[in-house]
Amino acid sequence: MDDMYASGKQDVDVTITTRELARMLKTRGIDLSVLEDGSADNPLGEYSGAGTIFGATGGVMEAALRTAYKLITGKELPSPDIDFVRGYKGIKKGELTIEGKTIRIAVASGLANVQKLLEEVRAAKQAGKEPPYHFIEVMACRGGCVGGGGQPYRSTATVRLARAKGLYKEDKGMPHRESHNNPSIQKLYKEYLDKPLSAKAKKLLHTSYKARPMAMRKPNQD
Repeated sequence: MDDMYASGKQDVDVTITTRELARMLKTRGIDLSVLEDGSADNPLGEYSGAGTIFGATGGVMEAALRTAYKLITGKELPSPDIDFVRGYKGIKKGELTIEGKTIRIAVASGLANVQKLLEEVRAAKQAGKEPPYHFIEVMACRGGCVGGGGQPYRSTATVRLARAKGLYKEDKGMPHRESHNNPSIQKLYKEYLDKPLSAKAKKLLHTSYKARPMAMRKPNQD
């Protein structure tokens, strides 16, 4: 699609799911647990704890709030852990006060819960009221990406919670827990992109979407 050519070239060549990667490793007899650790290619190989928790519902919100606090106050969030956005609950709501301003937040995972949240926003708009939230995170999959369609089969609520717990554990032990403190990203902006929202950053990292008709499956002609 033409939306995916921000740099003038195709942004993504191919994607594989977690399940497909696991199948590839098994068919080739590769056991990750016995391999020696190596270094990933940069700039994408170095990541922050904030990037790790993207896979759990509430993770994108938590990562964004860590950086938003820094951008607004000039200081790091005293505790990077924002507990009210965590957990498996389909809709999570809370508030965070920054510089005396209260930020109303909502997190939804699973399309049914997304619909409920949108109806709440729509009702407030129709009534001429202030939007109930300043910042909303939406994930279509229950529990976030840890419960996505490409994950291993037999994904129950217990399994999703365990996967999310693993992400938060890794985040806790990372040397850099905020996206803006990732050294590779800092270097990328300093040496090439200039600054967030610069003309070059917008051209290469941002895209826009337009409404498209639903794809209809043709009936079986057999």
